[in-house]
Amino acid sequence: MRKVLFFLLLINGLILFPSRAQDHRNVELLDQWTDESIIVSTSMARYNDCWVFAYKEHEYAVLGSTMGTHLFAITDKDQFQNIGFVEGNFSSTQVIHRDYKSYKNYLYAVCDEGPSKLQIIDLSNLPHSIDLAAEIDNDFGRVHNLFIDTTHALLYAFILTTIENGLPTNQYAMRVFSLADPLNPQLVYTGPSDIPEVHDGYVRNNIAILNCGFDGLRVYDFSNPSSPLFLQNMTFYQDQGYNHQGWLNPAGDTYVFGDETNGKRLKLCEKNAQGEWVVTAYFGSNILEGSIPHNIMLDDHYAYVAYYNYGLRIYDYRSRPVRLVAYYDTYNQENAFKMNGAWGIYSGLPSKRIVASDRQNGLFLLSFNRDLHKIKSDSLFTLYPNPIDQNDHFQIQLNDFFQDSITVSMADYQGKKIEEYLFLNQSILSIPSPNTAGVYFVKIRYRNRFDAIVEEVEKLVVY
Repeated sequence: MRKVLFFLLLINGLILFPSRAQDHRNVELLDQWTDESIIVSTSMARYNDCWVFAYKEHEYAVLGSTMGTHLFAITDKDQFQNIGFVEGNFSSTQVIHRDYKSYKNYLYAVCDEGPSKLQIIDLSNLPHSIDLAAEIDNDFGRVHNLFIDTTHALLYAFILTTIENGLPTNQYAMRVFSLADPLNPQLVYTGPSDIPEVHDGYVRNNIAILNCGFDGLRVYDFSNPSSPLFLQNMTFYQDQGYNHQGWLNPAGDTYVFGDETNGKRLKLCEKNAQGEWVVTAYFGSNILEGSIPHNIMLDDHYAYVAYYNYGLRIYDYRSRPVRLVAYYDTYNQENAFKMNGAWGIYSGLPSKRIVASDRQNGLFLLSFNRDLHKIKSDSLFTLYPNPIDQNDHFQIQLNDFFQDSITVSMADYQGKKIEEYLFLNQSILSIPSPNTAGVYFVKIRYRNRFDAIVEEVEKLVVY
């Protein structure tokens, strides 16, 4: 009996046939939003960063564009539902950067072009509408990136340029504001004074890990926000470029950052005996082919990376060496590197759905089955669990990641074929076990990148 596993793959959160002409492995496209009426920037892009949050038991996605802020509900049907739009204080073809973070019932929006201001958007009327609650220019202006320590109500604004009479005045590496009054941020710190910029940062438990461009990585303790304590300076490291952005995993034992420089790998950091972060692993995709990493987010097992030109890349950072387990290319227009393609990434929703932004192609809603990728074997493929109960599902992990199609056939102990399946663009497969106890043989067959036929058989025991 021959089956094509369309319905089965949908049930198990996988995909059989690509819904658009994008290169992908082990990632399913759920929805995409784009609007060709939005003006194109001077760098030939409409969109920039994204942010995602849960509010009143619903999930929402934010996308920045040349024109302003677009907000969507992420529905139970895995679709983007357009909720509202707030025009940017500066809306122009000159807009390249916007950034967003949420705190309580507010969304904080900044832009790094023009005579910009901090915009505070009221979310309390969701899911019906959003409203602009305040625009603040005192101590603000152009801002490149934001991070909000929601536990301590502190907003970190990175590369801040004040604006007076519509013109830029002073630029600061970083400023920190108290959000004790969410609609009236109060300046509590400006600095560091010895470097020109802090491009981005991650803060937890008052410890700020700062990405300082060509000055490397710094760590400060902001327990006293007006007078932070310097802890560490990673001025030099292997594969160094422009230290752009990083993320701390939930367990707090791994930090991954990227340099926005061609030919530089991602850096995985762990703490040494002195409690300082040190780089312990390097990894990345198409390192020398213009695949510069832009933004990163971690869960307890995987690193989700938005790559210029190459879209979303997902790595198992718990394995050594770190291995690529899934990807979805959001940008297939060209390969020449122009800082086009994927920009933002968010993987921390309760539903485990992933949101990515692409400068040319808008907002992507993606699905990745995290539980199927945590077992690694040195054999050609691995069956697990094995043995298995009747009427359960077993998984096949194919260790040859780069293949387009694979045929899986199952035979009983006498060699009689009982099932055959065809999978496309997957290296992790989920298959129902036979409903009769016994010993079975599972054979995989595919054509590898050298155009050679590869076959292998493994024994499966069903109780």
